[in-house]
Formats: sequence, C-alpha cells, structure tokens
Amino acid sequence: MATIKELSKREDLLSGGHRLCAGCGASIAVRQVLLGANAPVVAGSATGCLEVSTTAFPFTAWKTPFIHNAFENAAATISGVEAAYQALKRKGKIDKDVKFVAFGGDGGTYDIGLQSLSGAMERGHDMVYVCYDNEAYMNTGIQRSGATPFGAATTTSPAGKVRAGKPQQRKDLTQVIAAHNIPYVAQASVSHWKDLIEKAEKAFAVEGPAFLNVLAPCPRGWRIKSDETIEIAKIAVQTGFWPLYEVEDGEWKLNFKPKELKPIVDFLKPQGRFAHLFKPGNEHLLEEYQEQVNKNWAQLKKRCGVE
Repeated sequence: MATIKELSKREDLLSGGHRLCAGCGASIAVRQVLLGANAPVVAGSATGCLEVSTTAFPFTAWKTPFIHNAFENAAATISGVEAAYQALKRKGKIDKDVKFVAFGGDGGTYDIGLQSLSGAMERGHDMVYVCYDNEAYMNTGIQRSGATPFGAATTTSPAGKVRAGKPQQRKDLTQVIAAHNIPYVAQASVSHWKDLIEKAEKAFAVEGPAFLNVLAPCPRGWRIKSDETIEIAKIAVQTGFWPLYEVEDGEWKLNFKPKELKPIVDFLKPQGRFAHLFKPGNEHLLEEYQEQVNKNWAQLKKRCGVE
C-alpha cells in the first residue's frame, strides 16, 4: 500500500471549487477513493448531489474523463465503457492500462440503481463501484431511502405524533453485494482515510468487479454543523453503527475492533434528524436502537471469526 509521502505526490482528480456543500462527505469520499487508483481512470456518476454539483455546464471539477448518466444506470454505463475498452485492447488499438469507476449516492445505489449494479457485478466487469452513502435522497429534498436508518426524520418519514421517523431498518447493501461472490467488497468511512484509500487500492487492483460502500455524512440532511462531518463519521464507526470490514475472495475481515463499542446515543444525539428520539416517552426506541446495533455487531464478528 502507498505511504503518506507517496499519496501526497498523487494528483487530486476532483478539484476544489465545486458546488457541493461545505462539509459534504461525498467529495471527501471521491478524493480519497481516486487517490487509490494510481492509474488513468474513467469515472462515471449517477445523477445526484455529486454529479449536479461538480459538472454544472460549462464547468467540471473532474480532472479525468467523466460520464454523467441517469439516476439508475451508473453501473451499466461504466460496465459498457469497460467492455468497449477490453474489445479495443484485444484488437491492439489500446495498449495502456485504464481503470474504471462508477459513483452513486445511496438513492442511486441501494434503490434506483440496484438492478444495474447487481447486473454489472454478476457479469464480472473489471470495474469499481463506489456508493457514497449519505443515507437519504439529499439532492432532491432529503427523502428517505433504503439506506436511511431506523428512526431518522426525513421529508418522507417525518417525526411526529403518528411515527417517530422512519419505522424500518436500513438495507444492508454491503452484504447484499458480498452475496454476489465478487473478488472484493468493503465498507469504509471518510473518517478513516487510510483504511479507505487502502481499500480503494485493493478494489482497483483486483481483476473483476469490486464494491466500496463509504459512509459520507451530509450536514444538511443529518442536521449537523459543516465542520462535524469527520467526527460524526468516526463516532458511527466507534459505536458499531457503521462497522469497517472487507470481504476478499469470500474471506470476511473486520478492520476495526474496539474493546468496547461506544453507546449508540453518542452517534444519535449530535444529529438533528434524531432529536425526537430523546423526547420523553421515546426511551424504548433508544433501547431498541442499541439492541439492533449490538445484534448486527455480534453477527458481523461471528462472520469475521472474531471472538
């Protein structure tokens, strides 16, 4: 893996000056992932915060070939470009190595783009798919998605007298993609940059498809300050809400193993989207939250062979 000194010499392929919000986790995730490519790379992005804020015509923040496609087909688009590249390489018309990566938010990955993603992974394209998971449809008004966690207040799962935010548990997409038996799958966070870049290097290095699910907090949707992005992402890992792990050729490995997890309230309380959970009468919801996190953590440790 690259050293800090080596990484400092690599060019950022996403420039500053884009229109993403201050503290946006998506841009942090993209820059860290692209540092792991260390080769010419073709990038694509589903419609969403990342795309609309980095490619406002006639400007672009991307320092690499970039393809904007529809909300639902980022994986299909990049898999097609990769297939064309392989064909040209077989014909001797291209002789250099090129990497391919698709980015999508949780709306364009967990939900609208899941069929496209699953197909690209199953077909075995030599590409990386990165989900920057901010846990809602942030670009269109903070609507709940399949990644929105239990209890979160969004514009389509509001907290009120009838319900205390989203009543369902979030989808575990990382494990869904791991079930495709592809060479590399990993869950990472923008707070743990070294872990994320190393996982990106592995993802780009394997032959065949790879998937990275990266927690990328949204200050606007999570109701946190713009300078709290990294700290809240770190607490997500420390509480077990967002475990760091990887599945390499079917082998599960836990990358962060604290002696004791912090209580989930440490993650929930700083965020305005969970403020209603701390009102009198909702204590049972916090207990339910902790029980679910403990259950998921125990299952993951067992799967990774950790006592």
